[in-house]
Amino acid sequence: MIRLLIVDDHQLMRDGLVRLLSLEPEIELVGTACDGAEAVRMVAEHQPDLVLMDIRMPEKSGIQATREIKAQHPNVKVILLTMHDEDDYVFEGMGAGASGYLLKDSSRDELIGSIHRVHAGQVEMTPSVTRKIVAEFATLHQGKREKPPQSAAPEDLSRREMDVLKLVVRGCSNRQIAQELYIDETTVKTHLHKIFEKLNVRDRTQAAILAMQRGWCQPSNTPVFTRQ
Repeated sequence: MIRLLIVDDHQLMRDGLVRLLSLEPEIELVGTACDGAEAVRMVAEHQPDLVLMDIRMPEKSGIQATREIKAQHPNVKVILLTMHDEDDYVFEGMGAGASGYLLKDSSRDELIGSIHRVHAGQVEMTPSVTRKIVAEFATLHQGKREKPPQSAAPEDLSRREMDVLKLVVRGCSNRQIAQELYIDETTVKTHLHKIFEKLNVRDRTQAAILAMQRGWCQPSNTPVFTRQ
């Protein structure tokens, strides 16, 4: 069971998340909080495995609360849930120790899947957030050299897996990758699982940055590597 605490200052949002997640047999709701200060107190009281936390809240923001929770309870994981994906929020949230960053318009399956993956130790980011991180990496890297040195792609990555990896670097969602490659989303997830395993990375952000570091792909529509 995943012991979950929901934190949001809007009651309708809290109630909606409770109704949605209470139907999941592997999730146990330990409570709800309406602001960051209450979230910190409830984590100490209920010891959840994971906190689903809004960012913009009165008294204490989700980022401030995340920073305190991680300092006091390092094993508690936090997913930041917000309407916004501005750069400041993305990087501040990561710096505070959040293990995930999802937009509130994420689908039910995306939310539940993210909760399970973060609980299992992965870092979960929406494709738009991955795109921002990759873009930031590219900007920092550009100041050091014109482009990263290109090396041969891993031989155990198939051509299709390389196609998927290139689209991950471009910040495409699973649905967009499926549409681009004319495959279904289940197949995309299978390819991603194999890519993560073969590259020894935990998530799509790590895979994208590794691909750029090795010069296999770049964050544009034109890949720099094409398997023959």
